[in-house]
Amino acid sequence: MSHPKKPRITYEQALARLEEITRLLEGRSLSLEESLKIFESGVSLCRFCLKKLEQAESRVEIILKTPEGETLTDKEGRPRTETPGDTDEFDSSSSSEEENERS
Repeated sequence: MSHPKKPRITYEQALARLEEITRLLEGRSLSLEESLKIFESGVSLCRFCLKKLEQAESRVEIILKTPEGETLTDKEGRPRTETPGDTDEFDSSSSSEEENERS
């Protein structure tokens, strides 16, 4: 027996729903049972958003590594604009397809 698939939701949609849930809970017009049900939904959405943010952070960390494995961030974790051995040339083959499509 197959389980029904949950509809896919984006990070932005989840965040918008969390904002809506916050307004509903702050409005105090819900019963205790309704509040608990919507609060539970909010916790699930919060976990979903956290997971998506962690995945995005991992992708950024990968992007900010040199071929030698050096991280391209400073001591505060901000991206560095220069690395030792930088040249004035840009390798366009490393840019994403989206950037190429925009050109």
